[in-house]
Amino acid sequence: MRALLAALLLLSCTRREAPEAAPPAVRFETARGTWVVAVEIARSAEERARGLMHRRDLPRDHGMLFIFEESADHTFWMRDTPLSLDMIFLGDDRSVVGVVANAEPRTDTMRSVGKPSRYVLEVAGGEAFAHAVGPGARAAFIGVPE
Repeated sequence: MRALLAALLLLSCTRREAPEAAPPAVRFETARGTWVVAVEIARSAEERARGLMHRRDLPRDHGMLFIFEESADHTFWMRDTPLSLDMIFLGDDRSVVGVVANAEPRTDTMRSVGKPSRYVLEVAGGEAFAHAVGPGARAAFIGVPE
């Protein structure tokens, strides 16, 4: 009996929890270096419609990646979003096709870059400029299910 208890204790002490998977992210390589943004994914129509509404805080290097079924001239408004955001529009090849910088919060103004995009990354206002992300920059997805 004691041997069984000792074996169980030994097993419980040596069992290791599986490492937690890293959150999905988008990585940019720019003239200012590597920028990695941890992202929440908005894939469904409901998730995309809700977006970052009612958020009062968005930490640096965090954002939301909107994934669409097809490329189109996607538009966004900020009616219930109290934060200024940068919207980084990515084409099918994940290159930046345009950026809406420092979008004014709490407005119904429709914003787009007038070009087809398949993905849109929203980050805190000013971050795209701070990291030199603009048209032509390329993004890589890390752990983003498609």
